[in-house]
Amino acid sequence: MSSSVPRLVIAAPSSGSGKTTVATGLMAAFASRGLAVSPHKVGPDYIDPGYHALATGRVGRNLDAYLCGEELVAPLFAHGARGCDLAVVEGVMGLFDGAAGEGELASTAHVAKLLRAPVVLVVDASSQSRSVAALVHGFASWDPEVRIGGVILNKVGSERHEGMLREALDASGVPVLGVLRRVEQVGTPSRHLGLVPVAERRGEAVAAVAAMGSQVREGCDLDALFALARGAGALPGDTWDAAEAVGVSPPPPLPVPVPGGAAPRPPNRPERPRPQTPDGLDGPGTASKEPQARPPGAPRVAVAGGAAFTFSYAEHAELLAAAGAEVVVFDPLRDEELPEGTRGLVIGGGFPEVYAPELSANEPLRKAVASLAERGAPVAAECAGLLYLSRELDGLPMCGVIDAKARMDERLTLGYRDAVAVSDSVLAEAGSRMRGHEFHRTVVEPGAGVAPAWGVRVPVRRVEGFVQQGVHASYLHTHWASAPGVARRFVERCVGSWATAG
Repeated sequence: MSSSVPRLVIAAPSSGSGKTTVATGLMAAFASRGLAVSPHKVGPDYIDPGYHALATGRVGRNLDAYLCGEELVAPLFAHGARGCDLAVVEGVMGLFDGAAGEGELASTAHVAKLLRAPVVLVVDASSQSRSVAALVHGFASWDPEVRIGGVILNKVGSERHEGMLREALDASGVPVLGVLRRVEQVGTPSRHLGLVPVAERRGEAVAAVAAMGSQVREGCDLDALFALARGAGALPGDTWDAAEAVGVSPPPPLPVPVPGGAAPRPPNRPERPRPQTPDGLDGPGTASKEPQARPPGAPRVAVAGGAAFTFSYAEHAELLAAAGAEVVVFDPLRDEELPEGTRGLVIGGGFPEVYAPELSANEPLRKAVASLAERGAPVAAECAGLLYLSRELDGLPMCGVIDAKARMDERLTLGYRDAVAVSDSVLAEAGSRMRGHEFHRTVVEPGAGVAPAWGVRVPVRRVEGFVQQGVHASYLHTHWASAPGVARRFVERCVGSWATAG
């Protein structure tokens, strides 16, 4: 099935130009017009999609040509955008910046070409006038396969400044589609790994997204932008489907989540199917915390959520459900026990270092997690999950599943990784190749167990992570859509496990 959803890619010459403000503001502005807007983010970032979800009421999805392969970018896009009136894709870094040493791979330009989508260039004009024309001309002419359909000027100082910028750009052939004045930064505070996630600042985040929407509505030509989006070419090929990916029948429909944890609201257009996915605001799960009637034989997989564990790709929960699991969210900050009948546990990324005292204080849950792991149940932990399973984090007791200590570190570890499974585990056979991403300012000592999880070659050749009994714990973030067998293998191990919680 081909996709002809109107779409825009929001890019910039560099980070810090205002992509997130413009992209999120456009999503909110178009959604306020009654359009169903599908939000997307280029690259592995988990935090921006939370703001996108808040602006649109739909799950924010990542498009990563490195993690998933370029062949999956368009199918995953079509899956997320199915039934929508418009899709807005926020880029990453500068327009042509991709995976280190890999040319254009995984860059915003690469994804724009794969999506056959026009690009809107956001330019920080705060310290330039006529030079903006040279900059825009350079970006517009660098790669003839990338169509820059317009520019939005950000941080413009005055009407006179705007006039000089417009005059300079008149000769460039690239239309000005918006001008945003220099104002106090919209309230999106940052810390050691970027923006503070939506789940940690609900009320403030709602206000920030509303401010972005208002700013974009007032400063941008929404009609011209929508007309540009409608000029995107049709995408050939099939739409990605989790059930087809894992080779099983479709699972029962899951409730459509909404920001703030309110009850699911019925879609405005019942004839349009909406993807039944998590929204990332209450964590990565696909279902409510209330136990649901499960299909016969469906193992219950508990997925960590809440403010401490907000990093997960929507497709993970979809694949688990498609493989036959019942996915239930729990919050390690609030819940003192795992969901009754839990047969498997998934703990994704997030900020346990920020909530270490609260996580440590929840001793009943720590003991329940340790007990489940000790009985051999499948447990998959990435990054934050690895820290939570360790013996201690910054000197505070954690679950003690992994015999290692974790602590904050000043050095940022960041980048794509090409990994090979070193040990057989609940996720992969030894020798399996996976691409992943690291993003943390913590250290685990030792960095690997007797049976390591992965071997990586870049930036240095090393092994990392832990495989023991049913536990697979590692710093590496992976995207299961690139290897659906990971979800199927995990659920099969859950079916075969006699260990349960509760």
